[in-house]
Amino acid sequence: MILEAGYAGVAAAGFMAYAVRGRGARLLAPSVWRGPRNEKRLALTFDDGPSESTSELLDLLETAGARCTFFQIGRHAERLSEISAEVARRGHEIGNHTYSHSPLYLRHRQFIEDEVALCQDAVEKASGFRPALFRAPYGCRWFGLRQAQQRHGLMGVMWTAIGQDWDQDSRRVYRRLKRAAGPGAILCLHDGRELKPKPDIRNTIEAVRRLLPELRGQGYHLVTVSELLCRKPHSTASSA
Repeated sequence: MILEAGYAGVAAAGFMAYAVRGRGARLLAPSVWRGPRNEKRLALTFDDGPSESTSELLDLLETAGARCTFFQIGRHAERLSEISAEVARRGHEIGNHTYSHSPLYLRHRQFIEDEVALCQDAVEKASGFRPALFRAPYGCRWFGLRQAQQRHGLMGVMWTAIGQDWDQDSRRVYRRLKRAAGPGAILCLHDGRELKPKPDIRNTIEAVRRLLPELRGQGYHLVTVSELLCRKPHSTASSA
């Protein structure tokens, strides 16, 4: 009986870990981790911005004709409102990455609601774009997030592959995402480093600089997550 109880405990812990972090898990909140595979389209996404270096990244994307999705932290959108607005003005999509980038697991439902709602308002005030997509910090969901997403009309977005650009050099980030690239892929990078001001994202920029011509050479179209999923985004700065 003790052994059986031990197995049951391990199984329950494993199931809970999957519900919190599993890219395809839907128990705690609905989310997607890839788009249709019938066309050579994929989505580059960037978390934790905007930062002081986001504009340099935008220049690279514009040269390549890439439209991407930036999951912004509300505090950064307030701090760097002009850069947040620039992201929308240059044709990119903005998603909700919570207000303070605090982990949502083991948190009260009201805390989760506040993190989502405050970010929605901060991004819209800064950029004129009200997010239709949400990405949880560290990809970790929790009880109450489903209801918060529903209240704010948000689709949860995980990723097909993550670049680990917060601690890997540009060559490893580039190789990791090059291997993961495929029709419908959602690739995750970062144009910020959590709440750090003036973060060093040179490795991310260099990895993107190498990755963009590689993807274009293979015939991929780089689109926003909403375009990849054929979903209509919320308002943009040009239409607000």
